[in-house]
Amino acid sequence: MSEDISVVVVGSCMTDLVSQAPRLPKAGETIHGHRFFIGFGGKGANQCVQAARLGAKTAMVCKKHSKRDHTSKTGGQVGRDVFGNDYIQNFKNNGISTAYVEQTENAATGAASIIVNDTGENAIVIVAGANMLLGQEELQRALTAIVNAKVLVCQLEINPDTSLQALRMARENHVKTIFNPAPAIVDLCSDFFKASDVFCCNESEAELLTGMSVTSVEDASQVGLELLNKGCGSVIVTLGPQGCVVCQPTNAAPKHIPTTTVTAADTTGAGDSFIGALAFYMAHYPTMPLEEMARRANFVAAVSVQTVGTQTSFPFQKDLPTELF
Repeated sequence: MSEDISVVVVGSCMTDLVSQAPRLPKAGETIHGHRFFIGFGGKGANQCVQAARLGAKTAMVCKKHSKRDHTSKTGGQVGRDVFGNDYIQNFKNNGISTAYVEQTENAATGAASIIVNDTGENAIVIVAGANMLLGQEELQRALTAIVNAKVLVCQLEINPDTSLQALRMARENHVKTIFNPAPAIVDLCSDFFKASDVFCCNESEAELLTGMSVTSVEDASQVGLELLNKGCGSVIVTLGPQGCVVCQPTNAAPKHIPTTTVTAADTTGAGDSFIGALAFYMAHYPTMPLEEMARRANFVAAVSVQTVGTQTSFPFQKDLPTELF
């Protein structure tokens, strides 16, 4: 089974508690919203779902809260609560292996409180919960899947040490790695850069990691080069409606990859859609230039922002132009 999996994601799963309002509230302010819904999220799970919907055979390593169901698995920790049990079914509905999804009674499934305004901008608070319990034991149980994958994806919504260990396990076995340093931390261990074949961050994360302001494509290019010099295999800085910038040691100059102009309904999860798509292309089209993979991932992410919701907005392969595949 694990030999068939092309993309393994070691990361988080969260329950999204989403409120839509005309604007984001100021400090101390209460405003009326016009819609509330509960959805599936978490950067790791989001990225895994998007890769799966494009056609990758995926496995999730995570942890969630659990109630009674001891049979389901995925890489990661979920709690033994209703959210945790629902999440396992969500993975199955998306064709994702749950062999390494683990449940715990010691913490609640992670939750994200999300406010989305009328222009699609968002503000998010996460409570990691069971995600922080994912560690060495779970990685060892998922070892066969990790070392036989084509691509491993990690983020920072779980214990950073666990992400770094997973990246090292992959690199030692010649598995390509994508690292998304989100949520960004100021004193990121320098080993993360060296363990990343593709280091993919957005503007705010790039600013936090380098101390350099990112307000333009030119700024993103400079930040990308700075990150590249820290030892990454390559760097992608995503810029929302401006697309992304790709920096590679083989190219003297960073390359700006523009994206399709669309009207955004909800940008939540757009970066995860991009990374999930990138993982799919790296696994299934390994000889494709990284700049072309980024162009296609831009397109997939641009489709996702036109629909409200996180995973609910992620397109399937059948919904996309055939020239992307």
